[in-house]
Amino acid sequence: MKKLINYLKSRNEEPNLFKRDSPTAFVGQKKLFKCLIILPLILFQFSCEKVINIDLNNAAKRYVIEGWITNRPGDCEIRITQTVNFSDPNVFAGVTDAIVTIQDNNNPPVLLAQSVNGLYQTGQVNGAPGHTYTLMVKVGGQVFSAKSLMPEQVNFDRLYIADFQGFGATKKFADVVFTDPPGKGNAYRFVQVKNNQTNNGIFVLNDNFTDGRVNNSLLAYFDSKDENMIKTGDTVSVEMMCIDPAIYKYWFGLQESSTGNSNNASPGNPVSNISGGALGYFSAHTFQIRSVISP
Repeated sequence: MKKLINYLKSRNEEPNLFKRDSPTAFVGQKKLFKCLIILPLILFQFSCEKVINIDLNNAAKRYVIEGWITNRPGDCEIRITQTVNFSDPNVFAGVTDAIVTIQDNNNPPVLLAQSVNGLYQTGQVNGAPGHTYTLMVKVGGQVFSAKSLMPEQVNFDRLYIADFQGFGATKKFADVVFTDPPGKGNAYRFVQVKNNQTNNGIFVLNDNFTDGRVNNSLLAYFDSKDENMIKTGDTVSVEMMCIDPAIYKYWFGLQESSTGNSNNASPGNPVSNISGGALGYFSAHTFQIRSVISP
């Protein structure tokens, strides 16, 4: 500030600095005002180097249940793990002491056997469209349950690879074709596999805007690693699942959180159809798969 006053004195502006009746008064005030604005900004710029340590509190562990039953004979799997703290490695140990049962409509429950660490399976229940399946898990003194209705199967008509031009480049994506039946409430999930490697993208849709129409849907995704994109000669398989509305809501919420499209202030866990406080989902769905070699 002293340098500023000395500068104005050298310009003969100091005596009339705050007098508007002087021809130099307004110019001097503007210069002073600019300096008063710039000085705090400079000080602020050099004061933002302090390291702020964020205290990430450890939360109580929660059980994670992920499972399904499909219309393929003997295809029933339930995997149980537990969450880890933010600072711990992303290694989710399987839970081995759970009691897991599946009930088909009102038939007696069937006990699932643990096959590997945290994975429970049975070949005694064959899923069928139109049936409601009830999952029951007892572990650590807690009880978790979920119900899922297996929808009727919608035929997976066709799979092909389409060229998509955008952002100055041409990308290849899988394109699925099927006909949605009349009547809203149908929902679908797709899983893409390229050369036996599963794509981590989440592809779900419902018939809110395509009820009763032929669907031609591009499974578009973008990966920072170019080798993960579809190339000529790749073998691409797509699994099509007809899912119930609760499972669509789960996968849609997970999709929104993973892409940053959620309207929430911060991402959260997707809405689970499992009661009792566990994370995850239980899905009764149909299963179809088609494969193609990319041109």
